[in-house]
Amino acid sequence: MNAGQDGGRDVADWWKTAIIDMQPGRIAIRGREIQDLIGSLSFPQMIWLSVMGRVPSEGEAALLEAALVAAVDHGPQAPSIAAARMAATCGVGLNNAMATGLNMLGDVHGGAGEQAVMIYTRIAAEIEEGLDPETATARVLEDWRAAHGKFVPGFGHRFHKPEDPRAPRLLALVDEQAAAGTVSGRFAKIGRAVQARLNTEKGKSVPMNIDGATAVIFAELSCPPPVARGLFCLSRSVGILAHAWEQMEQGGRNKGPTPPGYRWTYDTSEGS
Repeated sequence: MNAGQDGGRDVADWWKTAIIDMQPGRIAIRGREIQDLIGSLSFPQMIWLSVMGRVPSEGEAALLEAALVAAVDHGPQAPSIAAARMAATCGVGLNNAMATGLNMLGDVHGGAGEQAVMIYTRIAAEIEEGLDPETATARVLEDWRAAHGKFVPGFGHRFHKPEDPRAPRLLALVDEQAAAGTVSGRFAKIGRAVQARLNTEKGKSVPMNIDGATAVIFAELSCPPPVARGLFCLSRSVGILAHAWEQMEQGGRNKGPTPPGYRWTYDTSEGS
C-alpha cells in the first residue's frame, strides 16, 4: 500500500497515545477536559493522572507531594546543581542550563530511589512467596550485592549523620496514611527491615536516606521503578531551576568546578 492509500491512518497512527486528545478548541488529558482539571486538581494529582492514568486520592497525592518536596535540592555540591550553575555562566539559556543539570542524573547520582524501589518490591515478592521478612530481606540484599556491589541504595549518607533529616518525616507521613487506610504500609515495614539488617551487619546505625524514604512512598503508591527516577528528576528540576536562575542573577563567566587559582593533578604515571 502506498502512503496515504489508507485514508491517512498511516499518518495518524504514527504516534499512539492514551494520554492526550487535542483538537482545535479541545484538550483532554486521560479523557478529562482540561478546563475541568484546571482549578480542580492539584499539581501532584495532575502528575499522577498524566503518568499513571488515574487521579490519586488526596492522601496519595499528599504522599507524592511530600516526596517531591523533600528531594528538590541538595546544594551546589550536588553534581546536577553544580553543572546547571556552570552552564548558566557559559551564556546558555535557562532551559539549557536546566537540561545540563538534569542530564547529570544517572544511575549513581539520581538513580538510587529507582534502585531502592526495585529492592523493596523484590523483598515484597519473596514475602508473598512465603518467606519471613527477615529471611527475604537478607536474601534480596545478598542477591543485589552479588549483582551490583556492596552499596545498598537508599541507605547511609556521607553528609547527614547520624540521620538524614528528611527520612523520618517522610516515614511518619507514610505511617499516618497507612493508619488512615490510604496505603498498606508494607513497604515502610520493608524499608525499616532493610535498615535493621544493615545496622546488624555494620554494628552501627546505617540510616535510611532521602532515596530510601521516597522509594517507600513510590512503592506504596505502586509506582514502577523507572517512573520513580523520573519523579525524582521532576522534583530535582525545581532546585536546578532555582540555582541556574540565581547564578544568572549573580553573573559570572565561564565558571569551572574550582576557582581559577586551583589546578588539577597532572599525572603521567599511567601513560598518555
